[in-house]
Amino acid sequence: MGFDGEGTRPRSETAGRQDTATRLNQLPADQGGTGGGKLVSSPAEKNAAANTIETRLVPDTKKATDFADEATSTAIGAMKDWQTATGLKTVQETWDRQVKTLVDRLHREKGALRATVATLGGTDVERRQRIRSVPSSLDAY
Repeated sequence: MGFDGEGTRPRSETAGRQDTATRLNQLPADQGGTGGGKLVSSPAEKNAAANTIETRLVPDTKKATDFADEATSTAIGAMKDWQTATGLKTVQETWDRQVKTLVDRLHREKGALRATVATLGGTDVERRQRIRSVPSSLDAY
């Protein structure tokens, strides 16, 4: 007698009840997302998002980190003769690395948002100039 998968029931008891239906790794066609979201954004919205990252998210993240570092350093000092202090120091170092990774990511996202505005804006201007440079009999109207 062997046990497999269904808790403590023997395989012989569960063998007759195995599901043989085919399962697909996708939702049925009629079960998509809710939709309704915007798929595009304006240059102003991209700039606003970049400004929010620059003026709120990064500074607030740094303030929160400083607060946490101060509290953790105080706790480490208070428990300096205990193993807990070593554990807290490790947690603090890990936290600081994670915050640095987050802030670096925010800076990259901010740069990408601003670069997208510049790139797409430049592409639009260039395309408009190319289209206008093609002579058309409709220009007379």
